[in-house]
Amino acid sequence: MSRRFDAIVVGAGQAGPSLAARLAGNGMEVALIERKLLGGTCVNTGCIPTKAMVASAYAAHLARRAGDYGVTIGSPIGIDMPKVKERVQGIAAASRTNVETWVAGMERCTLYRGHARFEGPDTLRIGDETIGARQIFLNVGGRAAVPDMPGVGEIDYLTNSSILQLAEVPRHLIVVGASYIGLEFAQAWRRFGAEVTVIEKAPRIVTREDEDVSAAIQQILEKEGIAFRLNAECIRFAPHTDGVAAGVDCREGPPEIVGSHVLLAVGRRPNTDDLGLETAGVATDARGYVTVNDRLETSVPGIWAMGDCNGRGAFTHTSYNDYEIVAANLLDGDDRKVTDRLPCYGLFVDPPLGRVGMGEAEAKAKGHRILVGKRPMSRVGRAVEKGEAQGFMKIVVDADSGAILGGAILGPGGDEAIHSILDMMQAGQTADALRRTMHIHPTVAELIPTIAGELRPA
Repeated sequence: MSRRFDAIVVGAGQAGPSLAARLAGNGMEVALIERKLLGGTCVNTGCIPTKAMVASAYAAHLARRAGDYGVTIGSPIGIDMPKVKERVQGIAAASRTNVETWVAGMERCTLYRGHARFEGPDTLRIGDETIGARQIFLNVGGRAAVPDMPGVGEIDYLTNSSILQLAEVPRHLIVVGASYIGLEFAQAWRRFGAEVTVIEKAPRIVTREDEDVSAAIQQILEKEGIAFRLNAECIRFAPHTDGVAAGVDCREGPPEIVGSHVLLAVGRRPNTDDLGLETAGVATDARGYVTVNDRLETSVPGIWAMGDCNGRGAFTHTSYNDYEIVAANLLDGDDRKVTDRLPCYGLFVDPPLGRVGMGEAEAKAKGHRILVGKRPMSRVGRAVEKGEAQGFMKIVVDADSGAILGGAILGPGGDEAIHSILDMMQAGQTADALRRTMHIHPTVAELIPTIAGELRPA
């Protein structure tokens, strides 16, 4: 064995460097291994570059709407896609450089560049070198899933990573998958000027959401000119002289769509298939996610799994919270658990969706008798003033206890305003306590106490 450490962290995504810093700061000798780019998905191909692209698309959208606000500018609005790409990549590169500088300055932390594989429960190989530790932490992330659809191997397709490299606007972008990643890219590229068609096997988009949320999002996107082909039972692909032919076999509409580009946005898979987990005895589930308990410990003592690879959350914030749980339990004598946190996330279309806890359907399925408070954004002064009165806000409450079960805010600032509900839930406060809370006017969030006082049976 080349070298022995106190701890090894595999993967420099959201959780890895933070944990390495905590461990090293407590006097431990730590190895941090990264086979590609420091910063992981969020910094390089996820949150940071995609939201930078969404911001450019929003600027184009707002410029086209300038007349609605009494502002006169030139027409048509031009899109300098190479400049957009340069801006997006520049923001991601700056964030990655910050991570690299941080890691380089960590005392007692050695950075290894290369692919790690287990050779035993406490040993890893990186190229020609082997290192070992009594504690090993996996933060290896995930990547786009490529479905085994007929013809997919015969075409050039894009994923959430490769689409960021486009320096031209597609003539017609076909997005396969009507969930969070697919819809964000669909709207952004539509606003850049592409014709966009979204194909989805399910009968509605973002099926994790309540039906009213799904319908409202689809209506917003259709208003911008995005076409949807739902109930696509047999999606297939073939090369075409004009790009790619996508067969949809839907109940309505033409059976085939021809596009210039295809984006596959049908989910993610964990980067666990080439780690040698079986050699270490680390258990995974049928989809390849590392099996962990409530403290993020794997089936092997001394090995933990954090972030996208453990199937306990697929977000930057859940990955960072994983780090906080592991660090608190190991270093602070705490007893934190994954199940202590509330599920929360955003869908960053415009206007954005902020979500926490349960929706109506889930709450009913779990046996709750529920009350619902709801208000359209057309009755929210701040949204009307901004000229962005699409969507609605909703809160779901247990009728017997008054406990807040969940909430959804689809509208301007919804991704920020949802934290008002999230914090009340985390603090164990009731809907009545929320109703009595004074909020600032004029904001979107000021109406949250109002809907908490307008609860109706659902």
